[in-house]
Amino acid sequence: MKFDELLTKVRAIAAKTDVSDRDFLAVQVNITGKESGVFYVEVKDHKISVEPYDYHDRNCAITISLSDFNKLLDGKLDPILAFGTGKLKVEGDVGKALEFSGLLK
Repeated sequence: MKFDELLTKVRAIAAKTDVSDRDFLAVQVNITGKESGVFYVEVKDHKISVEPYDYHDRNCAITISLSDFNKLLDGKLDPILAFGTGKLKVEGDVGKALEFSGLLK
C-alpha cells in the first residue's frame, strides 16, 4: 500500500464516522518508512476532515509505520499494544490519541 492509498482509506473511514457527539479533535499522523507522509484528521463543528498537511494546533501527533497504521485501521493491531511496544509514538495528549483510535473503528 502506498501513502496516497492509505489517505484514501482513512477518508473513506472518516466519511462513515459519526462525530455528532464530538466538539474538537485534531490529530496529526506521521507515517514513517519507505512510503512516508503526513496527514491530519480534524473533528470540528461535528464534521470530520482528513487532509495531507501538518497541523500545528493539534491535540497530539502520532508516529507509526504505514504497515502498522494499516493494521490499526483493519483492527489487526491494538493501539494500546502498539503504544506499549513502541510501534506507535504519541506526542501531546495521549487521551486524545485514544479518542482518535476510537474514531477509526
